[in-house]
Amino acid sequence: MAAGKGTRMKSALPKVLHKLAGRGLLQHVLGASADVGAGRTIVVTGHGAELVEAAATAAAPGTQFARQMPQLGTGHAVQQAVPLLDDSLGTTLILYGDVPLIRPATAQALVQACGGSQLALLSFQPQDPARYGRIVRDAAGGVRCIVEYKDASPEQRGIREVYSGIMAAPTAMLKRWVAGLNNDNAQGEYYLTDVVAMAVAEGVPVLAQVVGDEAEVAGINDAAQLAELERVFQRRQAAALMASGVRLADPARLDVRGTLHCGSDVEIDINAVFEGEVRLADGVRIGANCVLRDARIGAGAIIHPFTHIEGAVVGAGALIGPFARLRPGAELGAEVHIGNFVEVKNSTLARGAKANHLAYLGDATVGERVNFGAGSITANYDGANKHRTTIGNDVHVGSNCVLIAPVTLGDGATIGGGSTISRDAPAGQLTVARAKPVSLPGWTRPAKKAR
Repeated sequence: MAAGKGTRMKSALPKVLHKLAGRGLLQHVLGASADVGAGRTIVVTGHGAELVEAAATAAAPGTQFARQMPQLGTGHAVQQAVPLLDDSLGTTLILYGDVPLIRPATAQALVQACGGSQLALLSFQPQDPARYGRIVRDAAGGVRCIVEYKDASPEQRGIREVYSGIMAAPTAMLKRWVAGLNNDNAQGEYYLTDVVAMAVAEGVPVLAQVVGDEAEVAGINDAAQLAELERVFQRRQAAALMASGVRLADPARLDVRGTLHCGSDVEIDINAVFEGEVRLADGVRIGANCVLRDARIGAGAIIHPFTHIEGAVVGAGALIGPFARLRPGAELGAEVHIGNFVEVKNSTLARGAKANHLAYLGDATVGERVNFGAGSITANYDGANKHRTTIGNDVHVGSNCVLIAPVTLGDGATIGGGSTISRDAPAGQLTVARAKPVSLPGWTRPAKKAR
């Protein structure tokens, strides 16, 4: 269910589209649903329906939608989905778009407990039950009903076990029960929790499974709760990485906003951020304050602090940074060195090539053992089109050179410092292209006029 406005988020963006670990809250829930093996997924939308439906379709193609306008409670939300529910699927699992950390195993266990014939609820026992609906049990421990906080007696408000909102119900029964809901309560809403009393009245067994990790059923209503669950999620990622042998300098200062695959003996310093799909091979070391997005880092490579890598491949034994930027299409071979304040975009660098200081390589093919000098750039853009620079093996480009593409530097060529190269440089030769120095005797530097 994802129809709510999320007023307390103080945002024009629908609440379920706010991001946790780089993915929308609803995307996390859809992922859990897919992992459970749902035969059909229905999202109930309302506020910002078009945006929510577009995001859900992108995350889970084939998702179906039901509109809830206006929003008259959780039972009313399920009523909107009833025409899309398929009796043949047996069990309907109800999840919430703003409860992102439900584990697939927990949801699967709830579905199995339902078994298409019983009503299964997910409950928990928080330190502060606050305004949650209370699970009311009979003397034998069976669930009798759920009482919403506003309708609960003082005695019922003292109950510690509360309902999470998540349930698995026999589909045909659920459709019948929600059709009989009314809004005769303090909120004037149609409570989904009223189906519990209906099931009890019909003699249908009602089970409540207590989840141990409160974060699994924690909902997000404001920015503070979003930040809190972000850290819970990241602690989970850190624990899993360390269990696999990754050495984290500080597990509390790690952000994985996608999928991170690590080989053996990987070391990650503080404040590293990983987005999209990142693969770190054996022995990789990631320095402090690095950001890697959709990157592949070869065995033994060292990424020094404050380096940004996006859509790039780094070869084995390479040294990158500090303060380097690899942009999409950068493919670096083994033992390549990219130093401080060097940017590489849509370029390949072969084994042993080096650009150690203050350089730009864009749309370039760079051979083995090339030395690309400090302050040198490939001028790849003419204002309308991009052009390619080809640099052969063992080329030495001096400092402060401009290579105006399209241009080719032959194997073993040397480019004198300060040159602007606009035509091909022959292999094995020194090419220099500088303006002739001129000195003017008697020249006086302009001075400010006295006031």
